[in-house]
Amino acid sequence: MSSAHLSSIRFDREWFRKSETKSSNGRKLHIRGSVTSSPQSVQFAEAKTEKSGKAVRIGVLGASGYTGSEIVRLLANHPHFGITLMTADRKAGQSIGSVFPHLITQDLPDMVAIKDANFSNVDAVFCCLPHGTTQDIIKALPKSLKIVDLSADFRLQEIAEYEEWYGQPHRAPDLQKEAVYGLTEILREEIKAARLVANPGCYPTTIQLPLVPLLKANLIETRNLIIDAKSGVSGAGRGAKEANLYTEIAEGIHSYGITRHRHVPEIEQGLSDAAHAKVTVSFTPHLMPMSRGMQSTIYVEMTPGVTIEDLYKQLKIAYEDEEFVILLEKGVVPHTRNVRGSNYCLLNVFPDRIPGRAIIVSVIDNLVKGASGQALQNLNVMMGLPENTGLLYQPLFP
Repeated sequence: MSSAHLSSIRFDREWFRKSETKSSNGRKLHIRGSVTSSPQSVQFAEAKTEKSGKAVRIGVLGASGYTGSEIVRLLANHPHFGITLMTADRKAGQSIGSVFPHLITQDLPDMVAIKDANFSNVDAVFCCLPHGTTQDIIKALPKSLKIVDLSADFRLQEIAEYEEWYGQPHRAPDLQKEAVYGLTEILREEIKAARLVANPGCYPTTIQLPLVPLLKANLIETRNLIIDAKSGVSGAGRGAKEANLYTEIAEGIHSYGITRHRHVPEIEQGLSDAAHAKVTVSFTPHLMPMSRGMQSTIYVEMTPGVTIEDLYKQLKIAYEDEEFVILLEKGVVPHTRNVRGSNYCLLNVFPDRIPGRAIIVSVIDNLVKGASGQALQNLNVMMGLPENTGLLYQPLFP
């Protein structure tokens, strides 16, 4: 990254400090300016990026998928990140507006095939490619790039576990050692120094955010963890699949991946690290007839002497200064409709009718906090920017 880019970031960090204020509930807020759109060619995009004060030039690999398009939407209001490269092999040569008409106002470079991508005008990359295709591509990228990978290819620390669950050998084991797992609120310090961040899966995000603080505090048992999770159909990706047709999904609930969903080892890895002991979960996901949204309903057993009040207090301590994780008032049930289009996670804890057990409800937008929003949050941290930059979209309602 050029000295001009870095000085621009330093200038804006000082501006953010001066403009910081607090809301009535004590949460920090920042005033932000609007953003101009980027031009069509890579050369003009770089020039416009520097002229408009956007210090970081962004590449979006796999821009024609749901997570890629969501990255583009979020970056439209980012004051420091400007897109100079977008790839999409099957849509090469097309504009983002022709593939996603809701983004037609974004004046961006046309998409190119990954083999034709020029990274000389790129500082950081969001990799939004399918699982199993990312390792070779990231391995070949310039070492100077900061990378946030939204696939599952670098989430599992043990490469043997990756092969077991994904049915193919890991093709970049040295990079796996370097990768930092990107659950921002839990591993923020590690993310700051990372070059490659493995962005968490959507289900693991809804599950780990409430459970990690409780396991670290030894307030819940590592056994009998039962997770009933539900996702909007966008969580299954944009590829044409018979199981995802409207007539297959509408007016019903579709359970899948029972006992063998690929997010299981990722969930158990994070929970085991928090508990310093092996954690095994019972996890069942379901597709719901909605476009966006995700809810995890989690059933836990409290350790002896622990009460619901203790769980609530611990979650309040863990997240009272966090921008995007909100513990609701006691008794208030989180709903997916209240996070749609936003980077927020709403959660709460309730007493079970069975003594000694509790029920936790956690909701996110699977495409934002569950994917692209958290990815942007992570790159903000990696670049030394306030991590809410470009992410204060309020939920869409109704």
